[in-house]
Amino acid sequence: MQAGKNTLFIVLAIGCALGLITAPLALMAGFLFTLLTGGVSFVPSKLSGFLLKASVIGLGFGMNMHEVIQTGKDGVALTIVTIAVTISAGFLIARSLHINKKTTHLISSGTAICGGSAIATIAPLIDASDKEISVSMGIVFLLNALALIIFPFLGHYFHLSQHTFGLWCAIAIHDTSSVVGAAAAYGDEALKIATLVKLTRALWIIPVSLLTIFFFRKNGKSFVAPWFIFFYIVAVLLNSYVPVIAQSSHVLVLIAQRLLVVSLFIIGSSLTIAQIKKIGLRPFVLGVALWIIIASGSLLLLTKLGW
Repeated sequence: MQAGKNTLFIVLAIGCALGLITAPLALMAGFLFTLLTGGVSFVPSKLSGFLLKASVIGLGFGMNMHEVIQTGKDGVALTIVTIAVTISAGFLIARSLHINKKTTHLISSGTAICGGSAIATIAPLIDASDKEISVSMGIVFLLNALALIIFPFLGHYFHLSQHTFGLWCAIAIHDTSSVVGAAAAYGDEALKIATLVKLTRALWIIPVSLLTIFFFRKNGKSFVAPWFIFFYIVAVLLNSYVPVIAQSSHVLVLIAQRLLVVSLFIIGSSLTIAQIKKIGLRPFVLGVALWIIIASGSLLLLTKLGW
């Protein structure tokens, strides 16, 4: 019985690594596995954290700093404003909902910057538990799935131009994959603009991470930047300015994405019904509230500015 359970766990993990299981499904698969089988005990407790850090570094190879800065200028000011407003609003709303600071920061950062990638980057910096990561990831993935359906419909309903819709997607949808999916359904110009502005937005992982280290540092501990943030920055620079690396960066990014899915499966497998009951619906209320704020606020601003 135990051998069969262990085998099933390994098979599912391999399925995640091979891309047969998507990120949202990986989180759910891990949770259902533990719910139905009771889980396994042979997985090291720190493995998911290590895989998260490794995947973050790999995702850096998908960033081209020069191109994003040169071609994504239209969305820079709006990006700064919306990130600041979203994170600030997250903590204000969470205070009234009595949600802990770590969960609040994960959900707020994921909504403000780039969804699962931001959560994966921020989580190790604040020593977030698997439970807090699972809930935050689950909220973001659910809203991403809804965005793929809702945004193109709303774009046509409000008669948004390709340019405006591309900017709106990049600002109001969490993950890059969902931004690309929604924009592609709207048109080629929207896709190009959305991708470039989203990459510009994703670069804000770096300053937000550094501010996170400062505000969440433990009493009596000095300010020490974690090693994986340094290597993330190195990966971005290498991909941006070393042609040999840039030519093979798509392979590195693919590996990083697969590692992220495996880590989500492991994180999901550590989540139990009892833990979910302790959390309640308040984090979901926070996630939805922030999404409505950033989606409606940015759309109103873009249409008023005539972008």
